[in-house]
Amino acid sequence: MSRKGKVLVAMSGGIDSTVTALMLNEEGYEVIGITMKTWDYASAGPSKKETGCCNLDSFNDARMAAVQHGFPHFVLDIREEFGDFVIDNFVEEYLAGRTPNPCVMCNTHIKWRALLKRADALGCEYIATGHYGNIHQHDNGRYYISKGVDELKDQSYVLWGLQQDLLSRTMLPLGKYRKPEIREMAIQYGYPELAKKSESYEICFVPDNDYRGFLKRKVEGLEEKVAAGNFVDKNGKILGNHKGYPFYTIGQRKGLDVTFGKPVYVTAINPDNNTVVLGDEEDLDENKMVVAKLNMMKYDIVTPGMEAITKIRYKDKGGLSNLYPDGNLVKVAFYEKAKGVAPGQSAVFYEGNDVIGGGIIQRT
Repeated sequence: MSRKGKVLVAMSGGIDSTVTALMLNEEGYEVIGITMKTWDYASAGPSKKETGCCNLDSFNDARMAAVQHGFPHFVLDIREEFGDFVIDNFVEEYLAGRTPNPCVMCNTHIKWRALLKRADALGCEYIATGHYGNIHQHDNGRYYISKGVDELKDQSYVLWGLQQDLLSRTMLPLGKYRKPEIREMAIQYGYPELAKKSESYEICFVPDNDYRGFLKRKVEGLEEKVAAGNFVDKNGKILGNHKGYPFYTIGQRKGLDVTFGKPVYVTAINPDNNTVVLGDEEDLDENKMVVAKLNMMKYDIVTPGMEAITKIRYKDKGGLSNLYPDGNLVKVAFYEKAKGVAPGQSAVFYEGNDVIGGGIIQRT
C-alpha cells in the first residue's frame, strides 16, 4: 500500500476526473477508479441520445486510462439509488411550482454517499472527484469548501450540501488549477483528445435538454392535470392561457406564447390555483427570502445578523446580505435587491471565498 494512502476516484471519462486520477496516481497515492452509472438511457425518451458523463464511450475512456496507468477500475450501477431520490425529487419539485437543482441533490444525497460506502468496502481512506473547489479545515475543527482558483469553473456552489463526514475524507485536486492548465496536463499525460473533448452542461437524465418533455413522459396525464390555467398579472387580472404551470420557471421570458408589445417575465408560480404570474423585469427583484434544508460548513450555526455573500444560482455573482436564524430556517435580507429568486433553487452563503453553508430557497 502507498504511504500516501488509498483513494477512490470518481471517473466520468471526461478530462477533469481523468486528470484527477492520473495526478493522484503520479503523486504516489494508491488509486482505484470508479465510474457510476446513474441513468438508463433506454428510458430517456425518443432521442435515446447519451450525453454528458454517463454514456458507454465515457465508461470505456475511464477504464482505458486506468488500464494504461496500471490501477484498477470498476463500474458502479447506482441507477436505483439515483432514480428513487433525484428523479422523484425533480418531478415533485416542478409539480409543486418550484425549480429544482438535481445536480446538487445528486452530489449531496447520492454520489458522495455511494462513493464513501464503496471506499469503505475497498479500504480507501479518501475519495476524490474532478470538481473545481478546495477543502480546508478551520481552527474550530470543521471542514469547509472554498472556491476554486478558476472563477469560471468554480463548483463550490453545487457542493454546499456535503456533510462533515464526507468533507473530511474528500480530495479535490483541481481546485488550485485553472482549466487551461488541466487541458495541458491531459496532453502531457498522452490524452490530447481529452483536451479537445466538449463538456456537457445538460442534466444527465434529460439528454435532449427538454425537461418539459421529460415531465410529460414521466407523469402520466400531466398535460391534462395541469392545463387550462391562466397567466395573470400581480393583481390577478387574466392575461391569457398557459400550457401547465410545471413547464415554467421564475425569470422565464421566452416561450410564453403571449405578446404584450414589451418583454414580460414569469415572476411567480401558484400551483394551488394553477396560475402563472407575469410581470416586468423589476417585478423579479426581491430584498429577502427564506432558506430551508440547511447544511452548515465553516461554522456550525448562523448567528443573528451574520454577514454573507449569498448566491441564488450557479452563475450568480452573489449579493451581500445578512442572515437571521429562525428555527430550522434562515431568513436572508439582501443589501441590494436580488433578481429572480426561485424557490427550489440553492442558496449558498459565502464568507469571502469560503462556503459558510447553504440550503434550498423555500419562499421569498
